[in-house]
Amino acid sequence: MNDWAPIAKEYDPLKAGSIDGTDEEPHDRAIWRAMLARYVPNKGVTGDPHLTLFVARLNLQTTEEKIKEVFSRYGDIRKIRLVRDLVTGFSKGYAFIEYKEERALLKAHRDANRLVIDQHEIFVDFELERTLKGWIPRRLGGGFGGKKESGQLRFGGRDRPFRKPINLPNMKNDFYGEGSAEKRNWSREGTRDWRTRDRDHERSRDKRWPERERSWTWGESERERDSKEERSRGRERKDRDRKDRDRDRSRERDTKKQRDDDKHR
Repeated sequence: MNDWAPIAKEYDPLKAGSIDGTDEEPHDRAIWRAMLARYVPNKGVTGDPHLTLFVARLNLQTTEEKIKEVFSRYGDIRKIRLVRDLVTGFSKGYAFIEYKEERALLKAHRDANRLVIDQHEIFVDFELERTLKGWIPRRLGGGFGGKKESGQLRFGGRDRPFRKPINLPNMKNDFYGEGSAEKRNWSREGTRDWRTRDRDHERSRDKRWPERERSWTWGESERERDSKEERSRGRERKDRDRKDRDRDRSRERDTKKQRDDDKHR
C-alpha cells in the first residue's frame, strides 16, 4: 500500500485492465494483445514530449484553427497536429499541441480538461507515448480510460485513476485445519456428544414429519373446499343471470302484446 498511487508511473497492461491495479490474470483478449505487443514509439514524431498535450474526444468537424483559438489563451503554441485518416483525410478526433513554455502546458492541462468545443466535451492529458515507460496504445489493447462502461476500460490514467484497493486481513480458515492445534485435537467425548446430538436431531425430525403431513393434507382439503365453494358461487351467479334475462324477455313480450291489443281496439 505504500507504493500505491492513483496514476500509473509505469505502464503495465495487466494493471491498467484492473480497477485497482491488483489483477493477476488478464480478463479480456485486449489485455493479452497488449502484453504480447512489442510497441516502439513512432520515430517520425518531432517536438518536445514534455511540452506536448494530448487532446481527445474532439468533434470530427473541429479544425486546427479552432483548436489554436481555444488553446492559445493558455500560452504560446509552437505546433498543433490534428491526426487525420491517411485515406479520407477526415479527423480522427484527437490532436497533439506543443507549447513553448512549461507554464503554459501546466495551465492548459489544469484548465482545459472537460472543456466544451463544438458541442463536445474534450479530454486533455500529457503525451504518454514518449514519456511513460512501457506505453502500449489503445489500438493494441492498451491505453487509459474509455467511455463505454461495457467496453474496454483501462485504469491508472487521468480519465480513470486507480481506486484504492481494500486490504482484507489474512483470516485463517479452520475448515481446512488451519486453526490452532487445540481446536484440531478433538476429544473422543466431544465426538460422542456430536453423535448423540445428531441422533436426537434425527428423532425429532421423525416426530415432526407426521405433523407436517397432516398440515399439508389439511391445506389441500382447505384448497379443495375453497375451490368447490367458488364453483358453486359461479353456478349460482349464472342461474341468477339466466333468470333475470328470462324475466326481461317475458316483460318485453307482455309489453308488445299489450301494444298489439291496443292497436286492434
